[in-house]
Amino acid sequence: MLSFESDYVKSAVKEILERLMEHREEQMPGYGQDSCCEQAKEKIRAACQCPEAEIFFLTGGTQTNMVSIDALLKPYEGVVAAQTGHVSTHEAGAIEFHGHKVLELPEHEGKIHREDLQALLERFWQDVNYEHMVFPGMVYISHPTEYGTLYTREELEGLSKLCQSYGIPLYLDGARLGYGLMSKDTDVTLPVIARCCDAFYIGGTKVGALFGEALVFTKNNMPRHFLTIAKQHGALLAKGWLLGLQFDTLFTDDLYFAISRHAIEMAELLQRGLKEKGYTLYRESPTNQQFVLLENEKYEELKKEAAMGFWEKPDKEHTVVRLAVSWATKAEEVQAFLDLL
Repeated sequence: MLSFESDYVKSAVKEILERLMEHREEQMPGYGQDSCCEQAKEKIRAACQCPEAEIFFLTGGTQTNMVSIDALLKPYEGVVAAQTGHVSTHEAGAIEFHGHKVLELPEHEGKIHREDLQALLERFWQDVNYEHMVFPGMVYISHPTEYGTLYTREELEGLSKLCQSYGIPLYLDGARLGYGLMSKDTDVTLPVIARCCDAFYIGGTKVGALFGEALVFTKNNMPRHFLTIAKQHGALLAKGWLLGLQFDTLFTDDLYFAISRHAIEMAELLQRGLKEKGYTLYRESPTNQQFVLLENEKYEELKKEAAMGFWEKPDKEHTVVRLAVSWATKAEEVQAFLDLL
């Protein structure tokens, strides 16, 4: 059966599996205090052109968002996010579970606009009753967004400047960051993200690793005793070297970017094929996620041959599905899916 359900359905790039085998007999210190993690951190700092960056490895995206947001916020603060943001819709209330409200803004192709954020912040601080309200304590964005769209450099710089003026951090969810960086329709780079964001993470789970995310604090602003905070959340991996080794591998010889570029090529192949066959793209995405509008009958037929991600129901007759390609997708798989159409 073909699978375009998500970008984490295959294990890992062979380079990571080979290095795991090479180190299988080696004894490493626990909790990320090992040489693999240190090497990975140095390579990530270099890639970000941010020598002062502080980096912490965690195992999954929801875990990283939850620990980071809880650590960066005060007890009376909430996080601002788009209505369609991952922390708003697809993390089972993990942020609220740890005591912080998600303050939603309208979404524009999955993104938040500077003007909407400014209006929210002005409205809050102009309200004489703000001491009785949830403070907007940080801003969450993702790149790519839930709809595979991307922030421009100008948009990131605008959000960053506004957050700085209000003294709140800008945090970027990079679960699929590699695919955003390698899109042909972007002017955003890792150094741009490091300059604009106070914290962000580089996704590994969806971009070639078995599991793992690299959380980067860019302004000498890692919360004190972050290791202890992570452990309180049950997020501290004893065999932390497994995370470090994977990111050390991904950031050697630009492997992370090469495998991400391959995914973009597969997404372009898929997008061209869908258009040639007359299908309507629900939203235009320049990244590895493609959203297509299917008649319900066609959707039920395709499900027998291919796994797809259900996204939404725009009306009674149609279903929007997400087709996700990845670092591991083959051109033959894309063509086999197109043939089913």
